[in-house]
Amino acid sequence: MEIIRSRRGLIIACCIFLLALIAGGENLPQNIKRNCSYTVTIQTTCTKGADTSDHVSLRFGDKKSNDMIVHHLNSKHVRQVDPLQPLVLDDIPRKPFQACLVDEFQVTGQCMESPICYLYLKLSGSDNWRPGFAQVEALEESGLSSKSFYFRRYLPRNVWHGSDLCSKEITPFGIRHKRKVFKKTPAAAETLMP
Repeated sequence: MEIIRSRRGLIIACCIFLLALIAGGENLPQNIKRNCSYTVTIQTTCTKGADTSDHVSLRFGDKKSNDMIVHHLNSKHVRQVDPLQPLVLDDIPRKPFQACLVDEFQVTGQCMESPICYLYLKLSGSDNWRPGFAQVEALEESGLSSKSFYFRRYLPRNVWHGSDLCSKEITPFGIRHKRKVFKKTPAAAETLMP
């Protein structure tokens, strides 16, 4: 009898212990999202009046709905590089988005799970700006870096403008791109142009 009571007590204690583990498992570190670092490279074309001193925002992401927004990209400026060579012109902070120059920016944010396949830029202000290309390099895992996104035209103001290479469907009439619609953020409503 005593053996049965002691085993019953042991079984009850084990059950309570397992329930406590299951209930506490919701807060394990696996659920914590880690941040990743990215280098963003943007070229401004050589067209007269192509440069800007206005605020530029960046939005990029992957097929798995990981979306990263960088407001005021200008403040993340690291350096200017020579567009013809991979050499750094200087490490002295300068105004980004000058004509005929390539700028690098360092940003940190949500980690992507698949290669970056869309990129949008947003110009806020009264200047005209004509970017040539933009590219995002994932520093932790190079396989997640983007291809180059080409603009080569003046950006419209106060709207997201760019390319989405994530969801394309081949039809008998050519390649069909699905339109990406972003959910509204509490801070501001985001508008998107294809």
